[in-house]
Amino acid sequence: MITPELLPRLQAAIADAGVDGWLLFNFRGCNPIATGLLGLKGMLSRRIFVWIPARGSPVAITHAIEQGPWVAWPAAWSREVYSSWRALEALLAAHVQGRRVAMEYSPGDAVPYLDRVPAGALEMVRAAGAIVASSGELVSRFYAAWTPAQVAVHERTAGHLARIAREAFARIGASVRAGAPLAEHQVAEWIVAEFTKAGLEFDHGPDVSATENAANPHYAPSAAAPRPFRPGDLVLIDLFAADRATGIIADQTWMASIGTPSARVREIWAAVRDARDAAIALLRDRLGAGGRVSGAEADDAARAVITQRGYGPYFTHRTGHSIDARDIHGSGPNLDNLETRDDRLLIPGVCFSIEPGIYLTGELGMRSEVNAVVRDDGLLVTPREVQHDLIVL
Repeated sequence: MITPELLPRLQAAIADAGVDGWLLFNFRGCNPIATGLLGLKGMLSRRIFVWIPARGSPVAITHAIEQGPWVAWPAAWSREVYSSWRALEALLAAHVQGRRVAMEYSPGDAVPYLDRVPAGALEMVRAAGAIVASSGELVSRFYAAWTPAQVAVHERTAGHLARIAREAFARIGASVRAGAPLAEHQVAEWIVAEFTKAGLEFDHGPDVSATENAANPHYAPSAAAPRPFRPGDLVLIDLFAADRATGIIADQTWMASIGTPSARVREIWAAVRDARDAAIALLRDRLGAGGRVSGAEADDAARAVITQRGYGPYFTHRTGHSIDARDIHGSGPNLDNLETRDDRLLIPGVCFSIEPGIYLTGELGMRSEVNAVVRDDGLLVTPREVQHDLIVL
């Protein structure tokens, strides 16, 4: 959250971004970035603006009947009160007229995870005499980036997920050998129980899918349509959870074959794995040399491998999504030049998934997912032991 201690660093970044200030807008939670940065508690059913100038004290523009949530607003910072729309627009213009302001805005909705301010609110700000720029760089640095302590929690959580995935595969293999094969939903239920034992929480259960069901990237196993595992099946386990104490998330996908995989399965696995590793190699090379790299470039690197192997049309989603301290699909840079045009730079502290996939409807699906955190000295990939070969049960 924005605090007096953070303000000097934040204002230096605002100046570096070439804007006069950061203008936060929120109405009924439409901008979760503003919600997280302000950390306000209590009812907020009216529009608010918070102006954080590159120099000087922040100013909150608040509604007269909703002063309770602002009791913790630092006394040294200004708080201005409006009731009418005329007063709101006058107060806004007094701060932003003739200035270049950063807002949660993505031109052309190129990055919808960043595009949080309604068009009408943007029109109001522009009518007040401001030039609106994207706050993407500021969001990456002050909303999406993790602290070293959070990275350590993520590493621990990633270790739990990797262990649980491997144990789940072992249970599947043992059940098939014993002639009493488990179904997808039964394995998912076991994983959920293991999450609880490990002190992890989640908003929905894991994806445990066999062969043809793995071709659906957002498959959800169900007791209503049980699918038991059989010899020759491909098994995809996508599991994601957060540390209960801190909310820090890890997200992984693992692949296995029940019995010796076919040549076609091995070929598809190699394409997915090599695409994942191509993205990692690009990031390590650029970041290790102190260079700049965007999420879109990493997406291009992974996609080029799968396209070269002849499976380009079947890689139907971005290579990776932002993971911030609040959401598994966060507001920081994504590895994406397919669904969106995410040219935001991958800067120290940001975390994201790397998860290329190939999906052949009715036949099979294959995905490999790891997470990565940009550090000052390069790239940290989790889990530490990345899957190289298809696991054979």
